[in-house]
Amino acid sequence: MTTNTQTRRTGFKLHTRLMPVAFAFYMAGIMAFLMCLIITAINQGFVEGYFVQVLRAYTLAMPSAFICVMAVRPVVLKLVKWTVHP
Repeated sequence: MTTNTQTRRTGFKLHTRLMPVAFAFYMAGIMAFLMCLIITAINQGFVEGYFVQVLRAYTLAMPSAFICVMAVRPVVLKLVKWTVHP
């Protein structure tokens, strides 16, 4: 039996079958944000409103990155299987 303290400590967690989706979401989010930081800095420099421009780019990049990560996941898994010893 779990107590309220244990429930509060662990919080909400997804089922393990959703691990690939959670991984793709976090990976896409982090990579899209980093790329938006870099590409905005290269294209516009560190000007006034830089972070606002990064966030605007991120609103398009994050969903795109998530879809792409989910789409290429099977290919990447095969490539890893071919290149790594079991």
